[in-house]
Amino acid sequence: MTEIAVLGTGHMGAAIARRLLATGYRVTVWNRTPARAAALAGAGAEIAATPAQAVAAADLVIIMLADSAAVEAALFGKDDPDAPVAALRPGAIMVQMSTIGPDQVRGVAARLPESVALLDAPVGGSVDAVDAGALTIFAGGPPAVVDRAEPVLKSLGAIRRCGPVGAGSSLKLVANTALVTAFGALHDTLAVAEAVGVDRAVALDLLSAGALGGVLARATRSGASFAISLAGKDADLAGRAAPTTRVLTAATHLLRDATDQRADLATLINMENR
Repeated sequence: MTEIAVLGTGHMGAAIARRLLATGYRVTVWNRTPARAAALAGAGAEIAATPAQAVAAADLVIIMLADSAAVEAALFGKDDPDAPVAALRPGAIMVQMSTIGPDQVRGVAARLPESVALLDAPVGGSVDAVDAGALTIFAGGPPAVVDRAEPVLKSLGAIRRCGPVGAGSSLKLVANTALVTAFGALHDTLAVAEAVGVDRAVALDLLSAGALGGVLARATRSGASFAISLAGKDADLAGRAAPTTRVLTAATHLLRDATDQRADLATLINMENR
């Protein structure tokens, strides 16, 4: 496979396109806001005016959009002649990397032409992991489809085979539930430290060697980008699947109350962003 289309060039989609270009693939990109896609032209990407144009020659199509509504609109539209689903080549693989629910990804798969395979492949990691080729790719789909996509996906990171379509999205919700609840715990732990007069630097040093060490490392790492609004969307997905989860519910409220929804999740440990 050498012809790749990337639909969605936000932080992650753009980083994926750049990584694939750097590893020698031919990449065509499309974004609903053209200026975001145009910035990739200098890296060698072809810029498509419509999603149908982007996928017309592609062997593999990567979808990296904000939510299920964006995925549905981009792939199927509403009586949209530029929707790409009709333009997909027989034998193409659609790699759905957006974080959406398992039922939603199965619904997308059911609406594709029989000649097109869907790989359910949300990712763990942020922009810095893309740049290093160190994503974790939660791959759900038939083994033969994963095998065919593997040469491309290995340039982005490590593939974790999860089972059938929907299993990748399920595991991603588990991972993101752990992340957002851990950030909530870190936020409250630092609030307690402030309330009892413990210096923030002392508290952070203590926490770095304890149960919250992993999330603290993520919170203080540069190059990561996971908008609070997107974390909140993922928390809502997980909460609808398991509505009795009390800690997740509390973390979801914390995300909703953050003043800057576009900021990285790490700003939750900034006591001014609450």
